[in-house]
Parts: sequence; structure tokens; C-alpha cells
Amino acid sequence: MADTGLEQEQLVATSSSSAVDIRQLLKILHRRRFLIASISCLVMSAAGVLALLAKPNYQSSMQMLVSSNIYESTRSRNSPGDGDSDFTDANLEVVDYTAQLQLMLSNQLIEKAVAKLRSEYPQIKVEDIKGEKNKKGKKPPLSVARVESGSGINRIPSQVFEITYKDKNPIKTQQVLEALKQVYQDYNIEQQKLRLSRGMAFVNERLPKVKSEVTQAERNLELFRNRNKILDPEAQSKILLASLADTQKQLQTTQAQLQDSQARYTAIQQKLAASPRSALVSSRLSQSTRYQTLLNEIQKTELAISQERIRYTDNSPAVQKLLEQRQSQLSLLRQEVGRSLSDQVGKSTSPPSSSAIDSTIEKILNQSLNQPLNPPANNNESLLGKGQLAGVDLKLVEEMIQVQTTALGLIANQQSLTESEKRLRTELSRYPSLIAEYNRLLPEVQTSRKTLEQLMQAQQSLGLKIAQGGFDWQIIEAPEKGTYIGSGRMILLGGGLLLGPILAIVIALILELLNDKLYVPYELQRITNLRLLGIVPKLLPPKKPKRTIPVFKNTNNSRTQNTRTLVIDSPVTMASLPSHETIDMAYQNIQILNSPLPYKSLMVTSAQVGEGKSTVALGLAVSAARMHHRVLIIDANLRNPSLHEQLDLSNDWGLSLLLVDEANPPYKEYIQPVHPAIDILTAGPFPEDAVQLLSSRQMRELLEYFEQIYDLVLVDASPILGTVDARILATLCDAIVLVARMGQVTRTEVVEAKEILEKLNLVGIIANQPKKFD
Repeated sequence: MADTGLEQEQLVATSSSSAVDIRQLLKILHRRRFLIASISCLVMSAAGVLALLAKPNYQSSMQMLVSSNIYESTRSRNSPGDGDSDFTDANLEVVDYTAQLQLMLSNQLIEKAVAKLRSEYPQIKVEDIKGEKNKKGKKPPLSVARVESGSGINRIPSQVFEITYKDKNPIKTQQVLEALKQVYQDYNIEQQKLRLSRGMAFVNERLPKVKSEVTQAERNLELFRNRNKILDPEAQSKILLASLADTQKQLQTTQAQLQDSQARYTAIQQKLAASPRSALVSSRLSQSTRYQTLLNEIQKTELAISQERIRYTDNSPAVQKLLEQRQSQLSLLRQEVGRSLSDQVGKSTSPPSSSAIDSTIEKILNQSLNQPLNPPANNNESLLGKGQLAGVDLKLVEEMIQVQTTALGLIANQQSLTESEKRLRTELSRYPSLIAEYNRLLPEVQTSRKTLEQLMQAQQSLGLKIAQGGFDWQIIEAPEKGTYIGSGRMILLGGGLLLGPILAIVIALILELLNDKLYVPYELQRITNLRLLGIVPKLLPPKKPKRTIPVFKNTNNSRTQNTRTLVIDSPVTMASLPSHETIDMAYQNIQILNSPLPYKSLMVTSAQVGEGKSTVALGLAVSAARMHHRVLIIDANLRNPSLHEQLDLSNDWGLSLLLVDEANPPYKEYIQPVHPAIDILTAGPFPEDAVQLLSSRQMRELLEYFEQIYDLVLVDASPILGTVDARILATLCDAIVLVARMGQVTRTEVVEAKEILEKLNLVGIIANQPKKFD
């Protein structure tokens, strides 16, 4: 690859074009495109002026596809999968296109075109377009011919017709064909509308009636559903039948449970016949009209509660009201039972305690509440007739109360289920007529919809068939401005079009070969045989922030009595420093080269002045700072420093003073921070001997000291050519990066700089500010 760079130098010296490859040639032509375009336009303009001196004769043409339904049907039957030819087929012999050709040249259509052209050409006539009939030897201006495909004996006429018109005015040739094109298109549309109106008359007449029938049938079905509040009677009847079967099943279960409770109640009553106190109290209560009335009202309330609980929950207002009514009735009933029991106890010789009286009241009350509405008349008599004076069996009483409570609930549930069964049977009795009416309305809707759908499909298919019927005229190539068909003018124009770009390309190549500058980054890599670390576009210079008046402070240290420290109120922010994605990639490429131990010190230099190395150094510093690295930039270009001007920093002190200061002051007094992660050591005043300072032991020790403090030390060195400063600094740094500005640096300069630094730790090259097309 190094030999290739030397051959490129030899190419520049000898101006030989044999070493320029096609890719490079295309880039050169693109870079010189404005020169090529200018020369080409100049040559073609000269040729055009010469061509305009001759009297022109112009011809314009257009192509029209004339397709027929016979051709489409024949091709679909014989070759459904063959798509090799769109406009040619052997079966076209069955279609007569002679009538179509004569129709295009008919006076009827040409007169319509003449009427459209009268505004531009008032004197135009049909003979001007069609030609005069008496002049048989002269070809008419307008001609129509079928385009043939194939060659030799395989030439087959196609469906494409070429229509040409000749005239001395190129604009007129195009306007005449444009008028004919419009006339042909209007005629084609009129014929299609005429065929459609004739063929679709029956369908268009029948369609509104069918739509009205569909609307009326859907309206009747909608009224039926709204009137009966039901969508599908058959589905709803199935749901009601299932509910009726479930209700009957529940009713049978309830009746069986009620019979069992009544049997248990009868057995317990027989056991309690020996209780004299219960018998006497029951006898007294049976004689109380008020007690029997209250008992009947409570049982009615219980029945109403059972019925309401079937439809509502206990939290509903109706159920709550019935529960409050039941509680009030129970209080009145307790009072009546207590009065009767008190009278009975008063007659006894040994009255019981108050708690026994309350317990007896509660038991008799529960027993009374759990009895049927019309208890047997002989229950009390049997209890009184026994004459037994033994105590009441509390366990049997409690069991009887429980059985009576269960029986009362079952009776209420039985009545509710019976009413539900009646209601369901009544509801189901309506459904036969509803199903019959629904089955009559639904087929009407379905039939009407099907008829409408079939009619619309027939309309579409019929319209498609009618549209495909007859002949269809389609313009496949619109007319353009007339072209010159005489001798001489086309040769001049063709020569100008051909020689103009060729001459322009030759001149551009000659100028390029005489130019030694580099424009393409990859050409830079090919010549130097170095790693292309990055292609950096033009970076914006650092924005100078608004600063307050600098304040200088004198230090108290005796060794630095003449040293002043600048206090800056507004440091440079990260956003104001130059940065770009490409500079971040370049920095990563540099660090990867020495992975896993990145470079601690990096020198940035260029071949000549003005190649943007200082801006690139700032960009690399910003990239490192964004990756949480602490960076120090040293402006080691002591002869022509520029870093302090870009960052608007003071250069009254810097590297030159730090190297000659024998008092060994703290380096922080010379460092100027521009960012929390970026510090700057400016060049300082111009020294008497820059080479002596840069090659001193202090410079080496200072650089080693900074490498221990900072993650990265960037050295902005002077250009490598012309001075020895950068060569000295190159021996002190871990790595060297060469910056080359595209469009400014020459091949010779780059090769020379590379030869100087290649024996040192030169890690690669950065292409700066390439053109957009590169």
C-alpha cells in the first residue's frame, strides 16, 4: 500500500490518467459537475444556435391501444396463464381493425378536433390535418398505422396504433395531436356510456323497487321487535321453557319438604298433649279474637315477605317495609300472649318467677306463630282434656317451633313457585303466535336482501361485461412537442449533445490531474496506508459566552509574587464546545487501538497550518469528557497558538512560563478550566527558543505528571512540516493523530508528513471537513 502512495505521487508528476479507477473517476466527475455542466451547456447551446438557422420540419406522434372484447375473451380461453405479450397475439386475426382505423381518420372526429383548435389557429381546416384528396402523390399530414412486433416472417400486427402529424410548427404538431387525443377519449367515453345506458336499463329500473321492498321488510321486522320487546321468539321461548322446568322441579321439592315438616309437626303435637299449662294458655288464646286476628296478619306478612324476596334482596325498600310491619305485629302479639299468661298465672297457687313467665310467653308465642292459619279445633280440647299437670317439655317445644318455622317458609316458597309457574305458562302461551309471525317476517327480509344482493351483483357484472364490450381506446403514449425530421439539424443537435459532455469531462480530468489536493477521505487512506480513524464534518467553533470583566488576584506565595490568577465568572459550557457523532466515533477508534489500556497522552497535529487540528482536539476532549474522563488540553503550538483565541481565554501565562518557572509553583495556577471535566493549558507568551523548551527535561516530567492526574492529556502541536516542534512532542506522547483537511491538503504534504511520523506511534489519520458529496 505504501508503494501505491508512491505511484500516486508519480501519477501527479507525470499527469498520467491510467491510474485513475472508475470509482475515483466518478467522484472526480461529481466534484467537477458544475464545470462539466457549464461546458456542456455552452457546447450544446452553440450547436442549437446552428441548428436553428435551418428551416425546420417537425413531426409529433402518439400511440393508442385499441382493445376489443373478442380479443380479451379469446386470450382468456386459450392462454389464461400466458403473460409474455400484452399487445400481440395470433388470435387478433379474428378482429377487424380496419373500421377503427377509418373511424380515427373520419371527418366527423377530425371536425371536432378542428373546432377545438380554432381558438389558436382560426384559419385551420379539415384538409390541413387530413390532407387534400386530389393530391394523391403527397402524403397527408395525419397518418394512422398499426404497430407491428417481431421480425421477418414472424411480424405480427398489434393492438397499438401510432398516430403521427407533420407540420412546420413544432407546437402546432403537438396541439393537433392533443386535440385529437381529447376527441378520441371523449368518443370512447360516449360509446361506453351509451352501451351502459342501453344494457343497464332493466337493472336500473328494478333496483329502486327492490331497495324499497328491503326497507319495508326490515321496518316490519323492527316494528315487531319493538312492539313485543323481543329479538328472537324461538330463542326466548327456549329460555322460558327451561325456566318453567326448573320452577316445576323446585315446586316438587318444596312440596315434599312441606309434607315432611307437617308430619313432624303432628308427631310433636301429640307429644305435647300432656302439657297442662300450654293447654290452658292455648285454650285461652283460642278464645281471644284479638290474638287470632294478629296471628293471621303476621302469617300474611310472612307470606308477602317470601314473595318479595323472590324478586328483591333484603336491602330493597319493599322488603324492609314488610320486615318493619312484621316486627310491629310481633310486639302486639307478645303483649296479648303475655296478658293471657299473666291471668293464668294469677289463678295459680304457686306463681312462677318473672323469668319463667317470659320464657313461657316466648314459647307459646312461637308455637302460635308456627301454627297454620286455621289450626284444628280439637287441639286445645285434647290438651285440656288430658288434665295432666306435669311441666312443659322445653325440648319438644323448641323442636316444634323449629318445625313450624320451616313449614311456614316452605308454604310461602310453595305459593311463590306456584305463582311463578302460572306466570311462565301464561307467558309461554303467547309465543306460538309470536314465533309464527316472526317466521313470516324474517324470511321476507332475508329474501328481499338476497334479491337486492343478486341484483347488485348482476349490475356490477353486467356493467363490467358491457364496459369490456366493443372497442376501448386508451392513450399509452401522449403526444410531445414535434421533433425535427429534416437533414442537418439533428446532426448538429446530436453532435452538440454528444460532444458537449465529452469535451467537458476531458477538461475536468485534465484539471483534476493538474490538481494535487485531496478531496476524498478514502483516497487519503489509500495514499497514506494509515487507519482512517474518522471523517469529521466542519465543526462549529466554540461559542464565546458573555463574560464579565476579568478579575486578577495576586497570590501571597513568595515564589509566585509576579503570577496573577484570572477568575472567570462564566465558564464555557459543554453545549458551546465543538462536538459531533463522528468525532465521538473517532475518539472510540483511537482508544480501541490500545485496549484495554487506553492512551494517556495523545498528540494532534497536521501537515500544514489551517487544517483544523485545534478544533478537532477540542472535539476529542468533549467526547472524552462526555464519557466521564477528565481531560487536559495543552496548546503546545508555541509559535502560533490559537486555542486561547477559540476559547476566549487569557494567554498571559501558560506552558512557556510554566517550563521556565524555577520556583515550581502549583500547576493549577496555570490551568484554566473551561468545563468541570476539561482543563486548558494555553501556550503562554511567545518564547525565545521554543525548541529548547519543548525538548527540556521539565517538559517530559510535566507531561508525565499530567498523565498521572488526568485520564487523557491532549497535546495540540504545531504542524509537522516546516518546524521540528511537533517531532519533539511526538516522542513524548503515547499516540499521534494526523489531521488532514479535505480540499486543502495535498497528496505530497500528506505523504511527507506520514513518512516523518510513521516511525513513531502514529495510530491513524482523521479526514477533516470533507465535501458533502464525498
